[in-house]
This record gives sequence, structure tokens and C-alpha cells, in this order.
Amino acid sequence: MEPATSVPGLPRNFPTGVALLNNPFFNKDSAFTEREREALGLRGLLPPRVNTLEQQVPRVMRNVRGKVSDLERYVHMLALQDRNRTLFYRVVLDHLQELLPIIYTPTVGLACQKYAHIFRRPRGVFISARDRGRIAALFRNWPFDDVRVIVVTDGERILGLGDLGSNGMGIPIGKLALYTACAGIHPEHSLPVMLDAGTNNPDLLRDPIYFGLPEPRLRGEAYDALVDEFVTAACERFPGVMIQFEDFATANAFRLLAKYRERACVFNDDIQGTAAAALAGLYAAMRATGGAFAAQKLLFLGAGEAGIGIADLVVTALTRAGLAEAEARERCWFVDSKGLVVRRRGDLSEHKLPYAHDHPFLPDLPAAIEALKPTALIGVSGVPSTFTKEVLQAMARLNARPIIFALSNPTSNSECTAEEAYAWTKGAAVFASGSPFPPCTFQGREFVPAQGNNAYIFPGVGLGVTASGARRVTDAMFSAAAETVAAAVTPEEIARGSVYPHITRIREISLSIAVAVVEIARNAGLAAKPLPDDLRAHLRAAMYEPVYRNYA
Repeated sequence: MEPATSVPGLPRNFPTGVALLNNPFFNKDSAFTEREREALGLRGLLPPRVNTLEQQVPRVMRNVRGKVSDLERYVHMLALQDRNRTLFYRVVLDHLQELLPIIYTPTVGLACQKYAHIFRRPRGVFISARDRGRIAALFRNWPFDDVRVIVVTDGERILGLGDLGSNGMGIPIGKLALYTACAGIHPEHSLPVMLDAGTNNPDLLRDPIYFGLPEPRLRGEAYDALVDEFVTAACERFPGVMIQFEDFATANAFRLLAKYRERACVFNDDIQGTAAAALAGLYAAMRATGGAFAAQKLLFLGAGEAGIGIADLVVTALTRAGLAEAEARERCWFVDSKGLVVRRRGDLSEHKLPYAHDHPFLPDLPAAIEALKPTALIGVSGVPSTFTKEVLQAMARLNARPIIFALSNPTSNSECTAEEAYAWTKGAAVFASGSPFPPCTFQGREFVPAQGNNAYIFPGVGLGVTASGARRVTDAMFSAAAETVAAAVTPEEIARGSVYPHITRIREISLSIAVAVVEIARNAGLAAKPLPDDLRAHLRAAMYEPVYRNYA
């Protein structure tokens, strides 16, 4: 057997034999040609028949569809990703609508709850509170130098499920899969990171299979020192890397974003990505209602990072439309777990204060609807079934086409179902959700509810930021992303009740977002990389396509 170094075009350290089959970036499973099998020491290690990539895809899908639950489908796809990255992404791209809910929300929520129990193979970098003082050394263990995107979580607020500790690693892994599938960022350029600061979840602390740090969460200066060391070490090991904060507790999410957004290339998807996705849906909803965006009054159920992030971006959009900032803020109202957010309350967190208006206190959502008469109801509470029949009927009584966005994830936490929204508003609702719902029929009309998925936003923003070498991620980039997504919604989709474009067009939409982001970075003097005039062609050529390379 000739060594791999004799194969022209391959590096001297290119794996051969079993090592090659165990390398997910180079493995082709049964697609290795006869010539490759001979040259790379694979003869006898594979079944004799050569299958092309196109032949492998239906086999994978047949196996996926044969599983009895979405969690089993998730585990199967995760195993494929660990074994053969090219095939994984080919399957996902060819069956994006079917598989997106499997590899990400809503299934990823259940997967995170059980992550230690379904664990098969380590992925990414795990940093624990015990690693303080040596995080830089941990990053040196990562084998790829050209990391351009890091998604990091501390696991304290996973979706609407709460503190899942190190089990939350499923979120960065899932998000980065979407960066590749939806925007063509090469898998080698991404790195999931779990920042394990402990957990306060008693079930995890009692679970002998839980693999995270079995200690109470760090707080205060010790926690801040851990995060700071992580950011510093990541930026030194991977110069120019974009860091996405994901599923941090609300107080930490706002605080860390404010601390680092002018010091490093960072953003928080729960705040900024969710905001852009919701704003895109609101823009498109105006085409369904015929209303003016500047005339809307938004009532939010939930005043955490998602709700405040949406309101902040809405205010930015309204001021650009000509409203004074104070007037723009008056269009956004919040109900939290204690009632209407108003100035006379003495229990408000700092992030809620800009939306605490002069108004009598109201104890709950139905009372707020009757008093404020909102045109749009946005659920970001994480509490299921809070958009009751009473609530939705009230919205329909006040508006010919009420906007109902039930954005909490996963599906079990949604404020209402699509069927409830249409039935209780007699088909009048302009509806969107955080997790997918199937088409439904009301009085003979079929509705295709849209999912306000952050996947429409962050992959394209990431592609634009990394392609331009942008030194910062700005709110203007997310505003542009929202406008791009809204513009992509077709009249036919609006007529079917969808305020987001079909997910199968996500790569083209991400490309358009990336072009807009690059232009913003260039115009703001933030771009570190020279780029040609034909940005679209340049970015398209740089996007990763899951195809097998010829090794011999």
C-alpha cells in the first residue's frame, strides 16, 4: 500500500485507512472511489459497492424517517454529523424544511434536556469554572486555526426551558449547523463553546449521568472573570472571530452585550437576532393588514431579552421612519409576570425602564389589551397557552387583522397554536410563531403559518461579518437583515398567511443579507478585508457547498 503522501495534491499529514474513516471532515463513507480506496489504504475497510453522494442521501432520509420519534431523528443526524460532515450538510440542504425542526428548534430543546443521556461524542470546547487561568491553553487544543464564528452559551436559559447547564451545548452545535446550511460558512470555520459556570438545576445536580460541573453557578466577580478570560482568549487564539452569545440569563445577556459590543466582534442572538426576525415579520405583516408600520401599537407578553431586543429594534426602525424616540417608545408596551410595566412600579429591572410608561397599573394581559388597544400582540414569555381564547377574541374585536406573534420556544412553550390563533380570531389573525406549526384550515381556507426563525437572520449576518472582516457587529446590520427578509416574502406567501419566505430560499436570502452587511461594514469603516465590487458573486463563490472532493 502506498502512503497517502504519494497522492498528488494531498498534504503529507492527510489521514489514511481507519483514521480517514474516523475524520468527519474528509470521510466519504461508501463514496470513496476504487482509486481512492487503493491509494488511501481503504481496501477491505468498506463494502465493495461505490455509492455516490446522490445515492447516499436517500438512504440517510429513509433511516431518518424510519425513527419513531424526533429525538431519535436528532440523535441519528447528530451521529451522521460526527461521522461525515459533507453528507450531513448535503442531506440537510436537500431536505431543509423537513430537517430544520429536527436539527434545531423545536427538537433541540428536548435534546438539550437529555443531552448527557444521549451523548455520543464530544464536540467543540468545554470551558468550566475550574479552568480559570488556563482558558488560552484550552483553545490551543482546538485543531483548526481559522475559526471565524464562535457560538457560546453558559446554559442558564436554554430556550424557554431554564438552566440546563452543560446540557445546553446542543444549542451552539445546532446554531453552527445553521450557519453552514443556511449561509455556507465552512464547518471548519466554526466552533461551539460551552462556558460551564455550574448549574442551579437540582435535577442536574442529582443526576449521576450529568457531565457538567456539579456545582452551584458562579456569580459576581468570579463569573465576570470567567467570561472575560474566555473573550480575551478566544480573540487572541482566533483574531477577528465573531462571537455569538446564546441563551444566557436575561440580566447577564444585556450586561455582557453592553460590556463587549464595542470591544470585540460580538452579538447576542436572543436579543438582536430575535429582534430582527420579529421586525421582518412585522414589516411583512403590514402588507397583509394594509396598515402603516409607524401607526402600530405593540403589546409584548414577556419583558426579557427577546422582548426588549425586539422593542429596541422597532424603536430604531420607527425613528428612521420619522418618529421621535420618545414617541417610538410609546408604541411598545410590556406585560411581565407581575402585570403592565409602568413607571409607578418599584420592582423593575434596568432593561425594562425605557418601556415603563406613565399609565395606571394593570394586573394582566386581558386588562392591558382592553386599555391599550394594541394592533399587535407579541409573545416572548416562555409560558404556554397565555394567548387564551379571551385574549385572541379581544384582539380580533379591536382589529380587522390582528397581528399575533407567539414566538416562545420550543413548541410546548408557545403562547398559542396556529390553529387556536386562526379559530379564535375567525381567520383574521396575521400569525407567526417561534416553532413550526403545520398548515391548518379554517372555514375552508388553508393557512400556512410562518415561523419567525432566527435562522433567517444570523447566518446571513455572520457571512457578511466574516467575509468583510468587520470589527464590530452593529444594530444597523440587523435592521438591514430584517428589511431583506421582509422584502423576500412573495405576494403568494402573504395570501397564504405566511409573513416569512419559504425556508428553502434561505441561502439566497442569507446571501442578500450578507451583501447588505458588507456594505454597512464598509461604509462605517469597520471592514478589515478588501472586497471586489461584485460582492454577490464574490460571496456566492465563497459559500461552502457540501460536495465530495476527489482525493486520488
